[in-house]
Amino acid sequence: MRALTHTINRCIPFIVILALILFTPRAFSLTADPEAGKDKAVDCSMCHGEDGNSIEPEWPNLAGQNKQYMINSIKAFQSGARGNCYSCHGQDDNDVELGWSSITGQHIVAVMKTQLMTLTNQDIEDIAAYYNSQIITELETDSTLANQGESIYITGNKLTGVACIGCHGPKGSGNGDLGYPSLAGQHALYTENTLRNYASGERQTEANNLMKTLSSSLSETEIRAVSAYIQALGSQ
Repeated sequence: MRALTHTINRCIPFIVILALILFTPRAFSLTADPEAGKDKAVDCSMCHGEDGNSIEPEWPNLAGQNKQYMINSIKAFQSGARGNCYSCHGQDDNDVELGWSSITGQHIVAVMKTQLMTLTNQDIEDIAAYYNSQIITELETDSTLANQGESIYITGNKLTGVACIGCHGPKGSGNGDLGYPSLAGQHALYTENTLRNYASGERQTEANNLMKTLSSSLSETEIRAVSAYIQALGSQ
């Protein structure tokens, strides 16, 4: 009996470890279905395009975007952690060019939140997988401006010396495991507005708000140049 008790006691740590492995969330991870995601992304397509290539440069392309970044972004809209849409409608909430003078940025946020709020974790996984599987469309870019932005992307500017390449990679593909977004081929205008929003504090990142530090160090010329280079990366 004493030997049996000793054997059981020796096995307990292994049983605990096995239980932890079996009952962690990873064991119950969802299987994403891109085809199902296509059907679930119908509402998204009105602004972001059926294949994730938006027709308006103010709206981000989603084609080829990293899954984890998409998942994080959708959940941030759902929770309210991401609560502005100035990148689409300007800080004065008045986009005359698109004829939306009566629609404020906050209204668009409400629309985004309403559309995304009903999505389940499975829906989010499926939609993220669908857009990740799509191919971004090449865009015509001002090559002179893009060439000026290359050094900023690769080595940073003189004020910080911290470069985009560190998190987003040499080809702008980001880091899927860490949830860093793919930038390659993104509309230059959208990237410009996003950098301005980071610089002003209207949009924030979770960790140490590195994007605010970097963006606020860029001049308007540098913002336009690096945004052009990022758009050009979609053609490489």
